[in-house]
Amino acid sequence: MRELEKGKATICIVNYKTEELTRLCLRSIRKFTKYPYKVVVVDNDSKDSSLEYLRSLKWITLVERGGETIRPGSWAHGSGLDRGLEAAGTEFFVAMHSDVIVHDKNWLGGLANLAESDINTACVGSGKLETKPAWLKALKKATDFKAWIRKLSGNDKDRFYVRAICALYRTEVLQKEGLSFAADTDKKTTCGKKIYFELLKKGYGIIEVPPETMCGYIYHLAHATMVLNPEFKVRKRTEKKCLREITRLMNSPLLNELKNDKSLDL
Repeated sequence: MRELEKGKATICIVNYKTEELTRLCLRSIRKFTKYPYKVVVVDNDSKDSSLEYLRSLKWITLVERGGETIRPGSWAHGSGLDRGLEAAGTEFFVAMHSDVIVHDKNWLGGLANLAESDINTACVGSGKLETKPAWLKALKKATDFKAWIRKLSGNDKDRFYVRAICALYRTEVLQKEGLSFAADTDKKTTCGKKIYFELLKKGYGIIEVPPETMCGYIYHLAHATMVLNPEFKVRKRTEKKCLREITRLMNSPLLNELKNDKSLDL
């Protein structure tokens, strides 16, 4: 196993036909990251202008998957992260969605500091990245009949897991254990859930970051890649909610600043 660069992280983003979102994600990383890092972007055979944009960036490592057989769904994203992991030569590996916008300069240092606090820690991250008022959380919990049914039937186990939306992993552990993000699509398992429980099974430590803390670091436009690409099918309710959030965030001062600052591409 090659020697890994200590005190540095490889941030891996998988791109698929989301040029504007990927651009804003990358620019936000460059603007708001103080902890030493490098970026690997894996393109899942987009064959559109997003690939041309990525080729123009000299400060990232681009992995092109053109010509490969890429299965759809979670496997495509997970196998893309695997390609990024192969290119990682740093102490930490960060899996990040292309619809994530960083907005706090301490985000990566904060996650890395948690991992550095215990050598047994192999993963740092959050579950659902949403914040709601305490009263609304209580109301939802009290009226979530599906949750009650799951609990009564014994199917409520192992529902929490660290999402690979923005999660930090110890590279040495992933490589030494031969772990893969590629999900088992037959069991409809997401790449974050799959690798989370494999780490737990092998006895490694996991540090859960409260959603409020993670949301203080990043914005996440959930389901944006699927909503913006007609080839994917999402529920109408999910689509409307996502489009509203995209419109709101795109009109925010932060994103207007990122859209206009082309120097972050250089």
